[in-house]
Amino acid sequence: MLEEPISLDATDWRLLDLLQADASLTNQALAEAAHVSPATALRRVKRLVDAGVIERVTALLAPRFAGRGLTALCEVSLDRQGAEHLDAFEARALAEPAVQQCWRVSPGPDFVLVAWAADMPAFHALTQRLFTADANVRNVKTFFGIKRAKFEPRVPGP
Repeated sequence: MLEEPISLDATDWRLLDLLQADASLTNQALAEAAHVSPATALRRVKRLVDAGVIERVTALLAPRFAGRGLTALCEVSLDRQGAEHLDAFEARALAEPAVQQCWRVSPGPDFVLVAWAADMPAFHALTQRLFTADANVRNVKTFFGIKRAKFEPRVPGP
């Protein structure tokens, strides 16, 4: 990854927008949709990957088909907020496969987690592993998703 900041022009943003909508486009299809040559598309996408603008390419699965019946949003407050305590909890959350997102937040709780579980017993097991077993976890407030009205990981361009 490059150290220096990268400047993005309209063509870069057009390519990024197209890839965010459908990362499975062939280079030929991407170039055609972006109104650039295939060589230009390939060179620019490589530059965006090398610069860290494109973090990774992945497939998004519908949770209901992956055996994930519950989506839980958990606010987690720790007793001690020293860097080593925050880092330790974060490492445990990152290692937990059920945790889909982990955010350090301020003000309020120390972390907000998005976790998926098959059902309530599976969520209870997660709480035992992640929260109850950690003596530094002071408080957990969990909200359960009733309906996902929007989920859009796309980063909008200018």
